[in-house]
Amino acid sequence: MNIPSRNSVQYLDGAVLTPQGFILGRLEMRDGIVSGVEGVPVTEDVALKSGALIVPGFVDLHVHGGAGRDFMEGEDSSIAIAAFHARHGTTSLLATTVTSDPQQLRRSVEAIQRCQPELRVSGARTLGMHLEGPYISPEKLGAQPSHSRPFDPVELTYLHQLVDVKLVTLAPEVSGHVEAIKWLRSQGILVQIGHTNASYEQVKEAMNYGATGFAHLFNAMTGLHHRSPGAVGAAFAHAEYAEIIPDLEHVHPGAILAARRAIPKLYGVTDATAATGMPDGTYRLGTHSVYKYQCSVRLANNTLAGSALTMDQALRNLVGLGLPLREAVQRLSTFPADFLGNNAIGRLQIGACADVVVLDEQLNVKRVCIHGVAIDDH
Repeated sequence: MNIPSRNSVQYLDGAVLTPQGFILGRLEMRDGIVSGVEGVPVTEDVALKSGALIVPGFVDLHVHGGAGRDFMEGEDSSIAIAAFHARHGTTSLLATTVTSDPQQLRRSVEAIQRCQPELRVSGARTLGMHLEGPYISPEKLGAQPSHSRPFDPVELTYLHQLVDVKLVTLAPEVSGHVEAIKWLRSQGILVQIGHTNASYEQVKEAMNYGATGFAHLFNAMTGLHHRSPGAVGAAFAHAEYAEIIPDLEHVHPGAILAARRAIPKLYGVTDATAATGMPDGTYRLGTHSVYKYQCSVRLANNTLAGSALTMDQALRNLVGLGLPLREAVQRLSTFPADFLGNNAIGRLQIGACADVVVLDEQLNVKRVCIHGVAIDDH
C-alpha cells in the first residue's frame, strides 16, 4: 500500500470500492476531488486480501456526541466530537440535538454556529443539524428529556438561520404536525418520523405530505403487529429510506435483516453519545445522566439512551451479520448521502469529494482522508 505523508495525499493504492465494484489499483485525488480510479476489477475476496481496502468515508446522520462530549454542551464540544468520529471513519455528519427547553436548544445551536469555521477544517465535515425533537410525542420519549412540544415555525426559523437544519425528527400524530411537515419541506428541510405513537394510517399520511425517513427504526415508535402495523409496518410497506442503529443492542440481528429486505436504502447511524470512546461510567445526554457499561448506554431505569457505537464498528457488525462488504459500506456512506440528496459524498467517483477510509483485512481503520487531506495517523 502506497500512502503519501499527511497533508500531501494525491493518491492511494489498494482495492478501491467504486460504484461499479472493487478495482485493484490507484485512487487519484487532486484539489480534494476524486479524479479517477485506475486498475483492474476484482472480487470482494481478492479485495479483502489486498492489504488495503479503500472505501468512501462514512456519513452519520444521527450522532449526539463522543469522546466525553455532547453537542448540547455548546462551547467547543462540536469540534471534539467531529475530530473523534473522523478517527473512526466518519467523514461527514449531522450534529444531532436532543429535546430540551427553548433556551438550552438555542444556546447549543448558537455554540455550534460559533464553531463552524473550525468545523470546516478539523475532523468530520459537519453538514448541518439534525433536530431530534423537541417536536416529538411525550408518550415515546425513550431517553429524550421531557421537554417535548408542538412544532414552532418561529423557533425553527431562528435555528435554521444560525445553522443549516437538514433534518427534523417529529411525531406526525401531534396536532399541527402534518402541516409542519409541509412547511418544513417547503423550506428544503427533510423530515423523518420518530419518537412517535402514530398509527400506520397516520404515518402513511405523513409520508404523503413529505416525510421520507424514520429515526432509529423500531426504537421509540409503534411496533409491527399483524392487525395494527404501526410506524414500523408503514416503514416496511412504503419507505425507501430509514435509519437503523446496528450496535446489536438496539435491534436484534434478525430484525435488522428483515428491515434490510423491506426497505431498499436502509442505512446505519450511530446515535452515538458522549460515552462513545470512553471507559464505563456516567456521562451526559442533554440534561440526562446516562451510564455506559461495555457496549451499552442506558438511563438509570435501564432504558437504552443512545449508543457507544462508531461507524467502523457498525461496518464490522453489518459484515458479521452476513452483508457483503460492498453493501455494508453503501449502507453507511452512499445511502445516507442519497437520503440527503448529496451526491458529492458517500462514493468514490469522478467529481465526488475525496473522503476516503483505508481499512485493513479485519476492517480496522488505518487512514482517513477528508477532502483529500489525511487526518492524524491511527
